[in-house]
Amino acid sequence: MAIGTLGFACPQVQAADLSLRQSGGARAHVLIVENSNATHQYQPNTACVQDMVNRGITNFTGKPTVAEAWRSLVSSQDIVGIKVFSAAGPINGTRPAVVAAVIHGLLAAGLPPGHVIIWDRDDGDLRAAGFFKLAARLGVRAAGSTQAGYDPTNFYLPDTPIIGQLVWGDFEFGRKGPEVGKKSFVSLLVSRQITKIISIAPLLNQDAVGVCGHLYGLAMGSVDNTRRFQGDSERLAVAVPEIYALPALGDRVALNITDALIGQYAGGARGLLQYSTVLNQLWFSRDPVALDTLAIRELDRERLIIQAPGFKPNPELYSNAALLQLGMNESNRIQVEKLR
Repeated sequence: MAIGTLGFACPQVQAADLSLRQSGGARAHVLIVENSNATHQYQPNTACVQDMVNRGITNFTGKPTVAEAWRSLVSSQDIVGIKVFSAAGPINGTRPAVVAAVIHGLLAAGLPPGHVIIWDRDDGDLRAAGFFKLAARLGVRAAGSTQAGYDPTNFYLPDTPIIGQLVWGDFEFGRKGPEVGKKSFVSLLVSRQITKIISIAPLLNQDAVGVCGHLYGLAMGSVDNTRRFQGDSERLAVAVPEIYALPALGDRVALNITDALIGQYAGGARGLLQYSTVLNQLWFSRDPVALDTLAIRELDRERLIIQAPGFKPNPELYSNAALLQLGMNESNRIQVEKLR
């Protein structure tokens, strides 16, 4: 399959440069692929990004070819949902070039185009970020989890119920009764259609949790009645890991990729390039907690360089995620491998 470019070639990625943190006990594995030519004036170099994804997936899985690497994670019978974060737009949110590179690999592995879905919470954000256009070009699907409706048999109910203010689109909107508003229902797109999830999250700050990463992005993008948690760091610290731990969500995640071509350390979903640093990196791991932990540390480093005000990144959320065995939140137990 032909891969488009922006008019400049991508030099070969160099041999591996290993940087391993020595620690006893279990460790998470994170592979970082870096190439200084991956972007130009904040725009991805499509050829470079494809090469980075290909090198990343083969090195991460230890398979000799791209097709074999993807087949070790998903099968041709799976319906693979590529979870993106599109509210920040195509430059500071998940970048379509990274998603396209992943889709090329999945198609090479034998997945029918109809078995690939690019998704996020709202199809309006997906459309504005260019994902419907990308889906049409590659013959795959794009869908909003909200527009797909919600599953009455699959929901999150906190131990201490918090009644939400339901709005149009929520499953129980307009209903009455003492139990209405206590549950967050899982989207039918996630519970009834998708069998495997590939999460591609941008390196983007989120004031209430630190980073709009894999934990927050998947949890808040998959269920309704989330307004009762938004803006409250204590509620999010409990709800995000518990929602992610639902079998319909966390159990289906095959791979997490942090799109760190650009890191935005302030502004969140507003997409402000003046608060951004070009890193030209992609991070691969099966561990969403490890990736989000490293993301918070990287965004703090970027703030420190320009002496920008810092903020508390809600460490309790990541501690809770580790307690639920969703991943590793201790930096000294995260093994980082770099490919340049």
